Amino acid sequence: MLSLALALGGCSALKLGYNSLPEVAFWWLGRYVDLEGEQRRLVRDDLHRLLAWHRGAELPRLAALLHRIEQQAAGDTTAERVCAFEGDLRDRYLALREHAEPMIAAHATTLTVAQLQQLERRYQRNQRDYERDWLRLSRDEQVDKRLKQWRERAERFYGHLGEEQVAALRRQLEASDFSPALFHAERRRRRQDTLAGLRELASQPAPPEQARAAVHGLLERFGQSPDPDWRQWQQAQVQETCRLVAALHNAATPEQRERAAQRLRGWQRDLADLSADR
Repeated sequence: MLSLALALGGCSALKLGYNSLPEVAFWWLGRYVDLEGEQRRLVRDDLHRLLAWHRGAELPRLAALLHRIEQQAAGDTTAERVCAFEGDLRDRYLALREHAEPMIAAHATTLTVAQLQQLERRYQRNQRDYERDWLRLSRDEQVDKRLKQWRERAERFYGHLGEEQVAALRRQLEASDFSPALFHAERRRRRQDTLAGLRELASQPAPPEQARAAVHGLLERFGQSPDPDWRQWQQAQVQETCRLVAALHNAATPEQRERAAQRLRGWQRDLADLSADR
């Protein structure tokens, strides 16, 4: 939720994006499952309740995390420091997931056969899109695409990157072990796992505790795949990303670092305002 809001860029956009998240999430869910009647009202109400909890419980913690990052923005950093922040963000994700699990379980048991068929068709479409967007590209084309993504994100934070900075970023991406094929295989496993779990919940209504346990197991397998090859590659990708972020920051000019610090301070003010607006 926070990542979506931050991706909108400026301060006013962050506030607007955050407050709009229940409706954005409702629209996104509608692309996968055509909710009907009472389902629509209950899902929308739960999304608003989830945001209200997140506003009060999590935004202060995220603001504190941004403050710690800002304090390090003026100096050089290391991959280890970057990865430490990744662990903090994961803790915030796990807190959100734990709070959402009962809601997810309650709605999962109401899905119909037709809705699950619609979900499967959407998954198949996403699979074809990913194959077109990544698997059919050559290695050089994949690097070009990733470079564009990384540059856009970095410039939103630091401002314009110089030619040497872009060239260094390209070299790191060229040496990367990023594998769209492995990512695609794991996405396919997750989709099959999700469909099987949802079909079981929908066909054999379970008590709330049992339904939540099933949803918890499904989400656990999202974060900790049963595929050892994927787990090994995923951990390597985390370390690689931390090294890349550290190198990008260390190559930033004093002006770029100050811009990053200003952006971080602006986000902290916005999160404080959002947390107070209950």
